[in-house]
Amino acid sequence: MTLSTSLRREMEKAPPKGSYMPHYFRYLGYRDHLGEPIEQLRAEGIYALFTEPVPHIYRHDLIVGNTRCLYTAQSPLVEQQAASLVGRIGLRHFGTNADHFAPHYQHVLEVGVPGLIGELRQSLARYAGDEGKCRTLQAMLLTVEGFFQMIRHYGEQAEAMKGRKRYDSERLAFIAENCRALLAGPPKTFAQALQLVWLSHTAFMMEGRYAMALGRMDQYLYPFYARDVAAGTLSREGAIVLLENTFAKIPTNDVVNICIGGDDEQGTCQVNELSFCILQAVKNGNVPGPNLSARISPGTPDDFLRACLQSIGTGLGYPALMNDTVNIAALRRYGYEERDVYHYCMVGCIENFITGMQPPWSDGRFDAPRFFEYIFNRGVSEVSGTLGVDTGALSGITSMRAFLRCLEKQLSHGVAEYCATFRAYNDGINQAYYTEPFLSCFCYDCIGRGLDINNGGSKYPSVHGAALMGVGTMSDSLAAIEQVVFIDRAATLTELGEALRCNFEGYEALRAKLLAAPKYGNGDEFVDKYAVWFLDFLSSQFDQYKTRDGGGIYVAMAANTSNISAGKCIAATPDGRLRGEPLSDAASPTYGRDKNGITQTLNSVTRPDYTKAACGTVVNQKLSPAMFCGEKLDKLMALVRTYFKKGGQELQMNATSRKVLLAAMAEPEKYGSLVVRVSGFSDYYVRLSRDVQLDILNRTQHE
Repeated sequence: MTLSTSLRREMEKAPPKGSYMPHYFRYLGYRDHLGEPIEQLRAEGIYALFTEPVPHIYRHDLIVGNTRCLYTAQSPLVEQQAASLVGRIGLRHFGTNADHFAPHYQHVLEVGVPGLIGELRQSLARYAGDEGKCRTLQAMLLTVEGFFQMIRHYGEQAEAMKGRKRYDSERLAFIAENCRALLAGPPKTFAQALQLVWLSHTAFMMEGRYAMALGRMDQYLYPFYARDVAAGTLSREGAIVLLENTFAKIPTNDVVNICIGGDDEQGTCQVNELSFCILQAVKNGNVPGPNLSARISPGTPDDFLRACLQSIGTGLGYPALMNDTVNIAALRRYGYEERDVYHYCMVGCIENFITGMQPPWSDGRFDAPRFFEYIFNRGVSEVSGTLGVDTGALSGITSMRAFLRCLEKQLSHGVAEYCATFRAYNDGINQAYYTEPFLSCFCYDCIGRGLDINNGGSKYPSVHGAALMGVGTMSDSLAAIEQVVFIDRAATLTELGEALRCNFEGYEALRAKLLAAPKYGNGDEFVDKYAVWFLDFLSSQFDQYKTRDGGGIYVAMAANTSNISAGKCIAATPDGRLRGEPLSDAASPTYGRDKNGITQTLNSVTRPDYTKAACGTVVNQKLSPAMFCGEKLDKLMALVRTYFKKGGQELQMNATSRKVLLAAMAEPEKYGSLVVRVSGFSDYYVRLSRDVQLDILNRTQHE
């Protein structure tokens, strides 16, 4: 049994005692400083959150840091009262840029925690005459000092536990020494660097942040790895053990993205030995997290791509494969400096992010197929009760081009409504009141500017992602209308509208004609042209809007599992889909309709111009496990290379057979460890809802 496996079992078998009370510890900091300026008050809460809890060290820890310390024996009523005060003072949430952030770990590792404290003091001296900036910087300084004390407490706890029964004193000495080193200056070894990164991530989890990315670990940790290996103090196997020990502590309900691979500014592939170590550690763990993403470029070595596919082929589904060429071109459109563009990573599931240089991410879902009902029902949805635009009587639409113009009016109005709604909640708070002093220290150049991360401190403004759902549903519907109504003249738009309102009851023959029309995912340009139009038109609409501080509205074709919930409140659609059924998933064709093999499926998927989708896309494919072995694996590698060369942006694969999935649904108690790729993340199959299980099961399995 490996050390990381033992650690996971230890964590599962020994649940924390008491109640989870993060608000209580923050309250301890608020309690005696309620009259202070808001920046100071928030900092006092974070300082207490970092310094009051007693660190917990697991028996099998090598890299320490977890949120178990936030469990206490206090009455739950105490947390309830504390949460009431904390709630009244207020905290940011995902929609107001609280998390989904990739910290500037490279800088933190270069200067260390004492270095951050020094930079803050220098900035305080520089802005001595600016009361507002000094308040902001003093708050930031207090939180970093609290983090410094948290590291010290972990080291002291490790020292105090030496000699305790069943604990390894040598391992505890290793932990204590690493913590002491981090108090003295920047990390010097790979273990110390990894420890600083993980304790930083732990601090963010203690603050209640979700989906905080670890970014390009193979780049910022590589100098430490290379020095230790050259000195003979670290082996490849030893590094993998440390990484496994760290990743084992990632909560299974968190989406912690790690990015490996990719090119530098000179176009040179940056895959290194640590890239392979991280990949191996994730593969060995065989659990849903971390969410591993691999940046693939033309220069990516075959052995790295092969190793990625072998990991995916275990059934784990990691890593997701990202096209560096397309993503870099997409990000360039927003005016970032070239060197910063090449340093992008992913946050959350697949969202592209300029590492450590912009406020936390936010996004939302734009469920495009609902706009059909507005055309067929004079601007009203009878299913959801929502309103669109009245584009007139159906009898007045006499051509496919005229129908598209009506749909564009509906979508244009929908985009304007979406952006107005987003701005209302994103900009509906006082940015100066909702400060983030600790997070700001991990973003360039908040310390240098003396400003909060969400109030002008970051190098670049915030961005927002609009996930365009249902490209398959939209494309199939438009192709069906063109074929059945305007070419074959087998029905009028009025008859089609009545059929949709009746959910095709009594119109089974018409539905059969719609289902027989060309379908997206089969390499047929007749229908694929509508996928091209879909992305072109909607990206042009969202390009007209900005975030509160002037950043872009990215678009994506991604939905996680929202295609299922959105489908429940969307009427029947012209592709033959029934009311309440799921929409097509992300950038993938509608499952079961891509019948000409994976080559033609990917030919269709590459037709849209994904450089207009700076957020990213998700293309889910299900392949036979046999495709990840022997000669077939070489063919699969060639398929991926060609797909990316033709402009595909992202690819993620399940390699679990339909037979195994059905067995897991029938006898879930026997398949508790079965991990599958869901959408922008992986999860245990038997823990998913029945709807999501069926969505995965119904994906076309390519042989």
